Amino acid sequence: MSVLTQPHFHNETAAIARLEAIGWPQGPHCPRCGGFDRITTVKGGREGLRRCGPCKREFTVTVGTVFERSHVKLHIWFQAAHLMASSKKGISAHQLHRTLGVTYKTAWFIEHRLRDGTLPMLGGEDKDVEADTTYVGGKEKNKHTRKRDPRAIGGLGKQIAHTLVEHGGAARSSHIADVTGKTLRTVLNNVDCKSALMTDTAGGYLHVGREFSSHDTVDHGEDEYVRGNAHSNAVEGYFSILKRGIIGTFHHMSEQHLHRYLAKFDFRYSNRSALGIEDEARAALAMRGIVGMRLMYRDSSLA
Repeated sequence: MSVLTQPHFHNETAAIARLEAIGWPQGPHCPRCGGFDRITTVKGGREGLRRCGPCKREFTVTVGTVFERSHVKLHIWFQAAHLMASSKKGISAHQLHRTLGVTYKTAWFIEHRLRDGTLPMLGGEDKDVEADTTYVGGKEKNKHTRKRDPRAIGGLGKQIAHTLVEHGGAARSSHIADVTGKTLRTVLNNVDCKSALMTDTAGGYLHVGREFSSHDTVDHGEDEYVRGNAHSNAVEGYFSILKRGIIGTFHHMSEQHLHRYLAKFDFRYSNRSALGIEDEARAALAMRGIVGMRLMYRDSSLA
C-alpha cells in the first residue's frame, strides 16, 4: 500500500491534526506568549483555530511556520514534502506542478519553502569528516556556438560547490566563490575541531587543516584515492548523486538559487535509508523543519 493513501495526504482535517502532532509535540501553545495554559478551540472558527486565555490571541499551528497565510491546502504541502523527501535525485518544480495540479509558480515556491532548514555542527571526537569541491555548470561543447567561451577551461565560468561529509553521518554544502584558504576556513567552521579532517591536496586546506585533531590528504593527481583510513570516497559519492540530479532532473541550477538546491540534496543525504530513515520519516522531518521559519514570498524570488 502506498504511503500516500494515508489521510493527511488527502484530508485537510487530518493534515492539520498531523501538523499539530509534529509542531506541538508537548501540546498546543501560544506563539505570542508561549503559554500552554487555557488554550481553547474557537467554536465556529476556521478549522484548527485556537485562542490563548492569558493574551487572548487567536492562532493555528501554521503561525510562525512557512505555511502561515498560505493559500495552498495543507494536505498538498504534505504531498509535496513526501515527494521531495522520497526522490533521491530530486523532483523538479515542473514535475511537482504536474503531479500536484498546482501552477508552476506555486510549485517553485513550495520547493523553496521546504528546502530551508538548519543542520548541527559536523564531526566531533573520534569522528572523520571529508571535505571537497566540485564544479557545477554545463560543458562548453554542449552550449550554443554563440555562447561558448574558448577560455572556459576546467572550472572557469562554472560555480563551485563545497561539501563536508561526516563518515556515517550528515552532509553540509555551500556555494563558494573560490577555493582560497580564507574561504575554506569559513566553510570548515561547520566542523568540530576535534574531528579528523580528510581532503585532497588543494593548497587552501593545508593551513586550516592544522586546526583539527588530524589532517590526512590523498593526491588524486597521482592516482591516489585511498591511503589507510584516509579517502574522499564519501564526498565523491555525494557529488555523484548531485550531478545525476542536475543532469536527469533539474538540468539547470541558477547561480542565485544554487545554495537552495544544495540544501535539498544535503537534507536527503543526511536523512538517508542507510541511517535508518525511510521516506515517511524523512518527509516528517522536512515538515518539522518549517516550525519557526516563516518565509515571505518576496524572500524567494523567481528571478
